[in-house]
Amino acid sequence: MTETKRNTKKRTGIGAAFFFFLIGILFWGGFNWGMERTNTLEFCISCHEMKDNVYKEYTPTIHYSNRTGVRATCADCHVPKEWIHKVVRKIQATRELYHHYITGDVDTPEKFDAKRLQLAMNVWKTMKETDSRECRNCHNFESMNPKFQQPRARKQHLNAFETGQTCIDCHKGIAHKNVRKQLSDEELEALEMPNTKFIREVPEMYKQGLKEVEAMEAEQAAKEKAEKEKAREAAKAAKEAEKKRIEAAVAAALAAQGGAGAPAAGAAASAAATSSGDAFGVDWSAVPDREITIFYPGQTSIEWVLNGRDHGGARPFDKGGDRCTTCHDKETADMGVKMVTGEKAEPTPIPGKRASIPVKVQAAHDQENFYLRFEWEDTEHVAVPFVEGGKMDPENPMKIAIMLTTDAVEYADRAGCWGACHHDARTMPHAPDQATLDASEAAKVLDLKQGVTKYLKESRTKIEVKGRRGKKRGGWDKLKSPEEIQAELEAGHFMDLMRYSSGSKKTENGYVLEQRHMSGGGQFDANATKEGNTWVVEMKRKLNTGKPGDIALEPGKLYDFSFAIHDDYSNARFHHVSLGYKLGLDNDEAEINVVGK
Repeated sequence: MTETKRNTKKRTGIGAAFFFFLIGILFWGGFNWGMERTNTLEFCISCHEMKDNVYKEYTPTIHYSNRTGVRATCADCHVPKEWIHKVVRKIQATRELYHHYITGDVDTPEKFDAKRLQLAMNVWKTMKETDSRECRNCHNFESMNPKFQQPRARKQHLNAFETGQTCIDCHKGIAHKNVRKQLSDEELEALEMPNTKFIREVPEMYKQGLKEVEAMEAEQAAKEKAEKEKAREAAKAAKEAEKKRIEAAVAAALAAQGGAGAPAAGAAASAAATSSGDAFGVDWSAVPDREITIFYPGQTSIEWVLNGRDHGGARPFDKGGDRCTTCHDKETADMGVKMVTGEKAEPTPIPGKRASIPVKVQAAHDQENFYLRFEWEDTEHVAVPFVEGGKMDPENPMKIAIMLTTDAVEYADRAGCWGACHHDARTMPHAPDQATLDASEAAKVLDLKQGVTKYLKESRTKIEVKGRRGKKRGGWDKLKSPEEIQAELEAGHFMDLMRYSSGSKKTENGYVLEQRHMSGGGQFDANATKEGNTWVVEMKRKLNTGKPGDIALEPGKLYDFSFAIHDDYSNARFHHVSLGYKLGLDNDEAEINVVGK
């Protein structure tokens, strides 16, 4: 072969290689351009099935518009970043073209809604299997800073690290219509069950963030405590000044009358002392206080709390032992807004009813007695539209009740008095009608004239929590025998209940077990005054009355404490309630510390 031929062949080979190289670049570039083009929001909503359905649902959400200006588009959530997974997803997406061009089975909003749950479950299943891989394109567990999270989010993310839950377990419906409630309980439990493969070490940064949050909250609590101490000292000084003023007035009256009228002056001084809220001789200015925000609960029964379709925290509560205060102590006011407006768990909202009430709570004791003091602002009357006259209980502008129990009562350690509130109680969703109550075997044992009252799980043979296959939730008619109920009472499985009614000035001391008993306990005294627009209520009861249904308070123990206020002439469930808190005598670990005086 001549040199010329060799050079020609060489040039031809190089040219061919260069040609195929260019073709490869063009092909590869075109392929990747096409891949990326199909990842754009414009492409995703180019068909009306997407634009008219899920796109409209997506635009009002935080993924479309938020304070940081970072927008997550369709591909961010539905297309993997890694090339191999991306190609697989694109191949899978060709099926969608079939449904778009051939079958037309989602080409109207009605058809789309009919398929919505199936489509959502396909996405949820994929996300569950990949540990929410696409969520973590933007949201990295390991980069989360708990300092910028709400208490509930901090706790649930910590649970996710430790138990193996993934983003989609809790965050369904954040960009599109939420169809989670259409799942059966069995499907929901299987889909949201933790996966031990996803358990990860809690990052040091997250642990450090938790420590910083605790330090910040401790600093804020110390600041608030100092402010309260300052206010308490000012109140004490004002009280002393008022006392001296009264004493001076009494002395002047005695001097002017030559000693006559002393009894009347003494009575005036006594009345002044009572109106200041120290009817039982307790110097409340020396007793620490805690502000507890009680809130409107709607129809959130213990069955509601335990049901994952209703309550996202059901699993941590039931399986993990989380207390309601763990997630909700600092957000009760916000929760009340959702319920009082009818946004959540309230089919009959009362327009204008307040969502929450901040209450100052104090507790003290001496060698024999236990004292409580509550203080809160009253509100203007709001008429109830579905009650004649607008007042549910016209006789009583205010009622206040407290409940005490021990961890021996199921759910009390986490939920306080919520364990006594059931889905089939009066005014609740599954309350039986009066004819059904009157004809029941339970009517021979229980007082059902006013409907089903509070009761505990310990008094029933079964409680229906999920309401599967159309069953009513609760267990009002699944009563244990009188002998079994008596045994439960003797075992301490009851909630001590004390109530004061402001109109009738009636005090009641009973307990809750198979029903609500409003009598039978030891002596319980209460004094209520309204100073301007502020209610002040004091309560007194022996530490140990020796009566059945009364909790005996002892040093070194913690008790579960809750309270409720029926303000503005309200009745039944239309009250404001607290979460469950821990109460103890001279115990710094208690959330309500009953200090010795």
